[in-house]
Amino acid sequence: MSKVWFITGCSTGFGRELATNALAAGHKVVVTARKTGDIKDIVKSFPETSVAVQLDVTKADEIHSSVQQAMEKFGRIDVLVNNAGIGYFGAIEESEEEEVRRMFEINFFGLANMTKEVLPIMRKQKSGHIVNISSIGGLVGFPAVGFYNATKFAVDGFSESLSKETAPLGINVTVIAPSGFRTDWAGRSANNSKIVIEDYATTAGQNRNNIRGYSGNQPGDPVRAAKAIIKAVESENPPLRLLLGAGALKGARNKINELKKDIDAWEETTLGADAPKQ
Repeated sequence: MSKVWFITGCSTGFGRELATNALAAGHKVVVTARKTGDIKDIVKSFPETSVAVQLDVTKADEIHSSVQQAMEKFGRIDVLVNNAGIGYFGAIEESEEEEVRRMFEINFFGLANMTKEVLPIMRKQKSGHIVNISSIGGLVGFPAVGFYNATKFAVDGFSESLSKETAPLGINVTVIAPSGFRTDWAGRSANNSKIVIEDYATTAGQNRNNIRGYSGNQPGDPVRAAKAIIKAVESENPPLRLLLGAGALKGARNKINELKKDIDAWEETTLGADAPKQ
């Protein structure tokens, strides 16, 4: 059955591929970007089932206006995909507060505010699906992207809580955790800190260089990712978390093992923190 998708950040990467593939699958799509000129080719190919809307997720008026335009065009929103996001490279100590706050405004608060704008519509419909694009970096911390990790850990926790609030209302939530994909995330979509501390050269510095070095050559295919996300949304029992890519699977399993190791090793201390039962 055809659904109305609302996708943020469609100029490149996951957003562009999701919009194109959802339209090709017969869905209607609200295609958004900060500059509509970046997405006019998508809408031109699907003039009856898509609409291009200007949206900067850090601007409350544009969030409100974009949702209103979607409702005027299609009358409902079935799937919200919070895809807009940026990266930032720097050790924790190197990271510049202005850049970090900007990233939080886009990656987390923009996502949260978009969600809050669409929830009343989905509650009225008694149906909907919110898809939040996170990262394996929302489950596993890495050097050089500590504050980026923090934005994505926030998205993960937000999504898990949201799912427990909205499940009885007929609204599903899925958080997507990709590993390395051939998008612009490690290229033009991520700035480097201007501060460089030599003591972090072999940790944050090395990982930053590694990530930058394989930008464009990552194993992940954005087209396959888009199809996987559409499959999850269309399934009868969509997952709360969907890992994408072998690197994400390996990272998540390693994290589970690390958690279990610490939990088991410190079980006695953990239980000893409770007051004795009377």
